[in-house]
Amino acid sequence: MSRALVVEDDLRIRHFVRLALEGEGLGVVEASTLAEARNQLSDRPPDLLILDLGLPDGDGVDFIRELRQWSSLPILVLSARAQETDKVMALDIGADDYLGKPFGIAELLARMRALLRRHAQPNASPPTIHFGQVVVDFVRHTVSREGHPVHLTVLEFRLLNCLVTKPGVVITQRQLLNEVWGPGHADHGHYLRVYVGRLRHKLEEDPAQPRHFITETGIGYRFVI
Repeated sequence: MSRALVVEDDLRIRHFVRLALEGEGLGVVEASTLAEARNQLSDRPPDLLILDLGLPDGDGVDFIRELRQWSSLPILVLSARAQETDKVMALDIGADDYLGKPFGIAELLARMRALLRRHAQPNASPPTIHFGQVVVDFVRHTVSREGHPVHLTVLEFRLLNCLVTKPGVVITQRQLLNEVWGPGHADHGHYLRVYVGRLRHKLEEDPAQPRHFITETGIGYRFVI
């Protein structure tokens, strides 16, 4: 049985989420503070973390940053913070998905299922991929260019992984948004444009005339070695 940790200080929302997850056959443990969440994680790591950002003893964003130092546990953020900058920040530092409050039960469960599926799939990536002056090492989770390390955010690396492991294949915007950001982001094409631009800037010899990350107008993107 998969097991979820729900970190939420609002008792009604926590109870609502618990009932929904248990209805899907998940085991559920709860925490109302970050201190309780840390205890739960150290006691028995769950398969999924559902996290509110506004908690009485700290900010969930800082907790995500802390957690990503040692864990790849899938994280679904539930938050009333509606600003796009808040969403981008949470996703950039390592959250896997972001669902704004109020939310519907069907969407919550769909995103939960997608996260569990994605993290249950074995990593079929080759140990390393070389293109141009770039080396992507999937074992060490590192990227270098001309022998120098290149820092990528969690989402940038995930997008890179989606592209470079399917060389020559046109991948639609919807597919990339679903794989990188999760269900419910099909209309957020601007996220994709921004992040492909970042990869080009960091990894292409001439970002204005990319040789490896190619736009297929109106469809998506294609990676060329």
